[in-house]
Amino acid sequence: MDGICTLGNDRVYDQIIALINSIELFAPGMPVCIYPYDDQVERLRELVRSRPQLTLYDDTASIQRWDAWVEQIWATHPTARQQWDAIGSAGIHRMGTHRRFCAFDGPFDRFIYMDADTLLLSDPALVFNALNEYDWVTYDFQHKDLSHVYDVSSGWMEQLFSAEQVQRQAFCSGFYASRRGLFDPDRGQDILNRLQAGEAAVLYPMAPDQTILNYLVMRCEVNSCNLALTLPTDQRTGNSITSSHFTIESHRVYDKGVPLLYLHYIGLSSKLFARLCNGENMDLPYRDVFLHYRYLHNPETRPALLGKLVTAKPQGWRRYLKPLAQLLP
Repeated sequence: MDGICTLGNDRVYDQIIALINSIELFAPGMPVCIYPYDDQVERLRELVRSRPQLTLYDDTASIQRWDAWVEQIWATHPTARQQWDAIGSAGIHRMGTHRRFCAFDGPFDRFIYMDADTLLLSDPALVFNALNEYDWVTYDFQHKDLSHVYDVSSGWMEQLFSAEQVQRQAFCSGFYASRRGLFDPDRGQDILNRLQAGEAAVLYPMAPDQTILNYLVMRCEVNSCNLALTLPTDQRTGNSITSSHFTIESHRVYDKGVPLLYLHYIGLSSKLFARLCNGENMDLPYRDVFLHYRYLHNPETRPALLGKLVTAKPQGWRRYLKPLAQLLP
């Protein structure tokens, strides 16, 4: 069975509703599974009860074994703890983001993973068709900026990966597709041995799930493709809100006339979306597209957003998006 999965808790409730609504529109009948970031999922439980195609992953044994494996992985890293302590991050930084790994145990034989801050804007058949040939499918331009994929200053980079491999396989963990059982922590001792031997130094602790997934795909030589590199040039698009040249027509987003497969609201805090949905006239990229899908089934409840335009202060999200702009096609 094919399906789409995401990750979240009640803090990203508005974003998950928008994502689910977009999936219902562009992939009718597609089952969707939410992996819990933490235990704060009461509103999501209510949402699941109202959507027959939606489930909240509750396999405690699966969650615990992936959590345990992740803890073992980060225990091999030489400086992660010091880096996390420096920013006041207790435990493993953003531990909940690793829960997306449960998809390798999850209900779908083949799955697309989408971050909660994404929207599906076209039929995902393109991706599932690619899984007929590959075990890992991505669609982004993260290879243009490896600083959030690996510790690029580590001497292990050149030892482990060729420039061609990194260019071809590096990806953003906000959107990818794979299959159940591709990775299994119970058979992951070889990975741990390699990391303990020093390879862990290549991992980038501030994007913990992304760096581990990239390492697994590249180090295990997974058969993968990046549609941003393999699609004909006249069919490929960008996907990030860092692109200002996209056009909007009938609530879909286009890149030079080609509809996007998905739109990623990368770098925007969930707090900004909560404020927007509470009626603040927030200045966010492609906000009307988000609001359309958030209130797709109940447009009468969409906030009017009257009054002066509110720019987020401090303008941290603008500073964050500026360097991300290099991830354009």
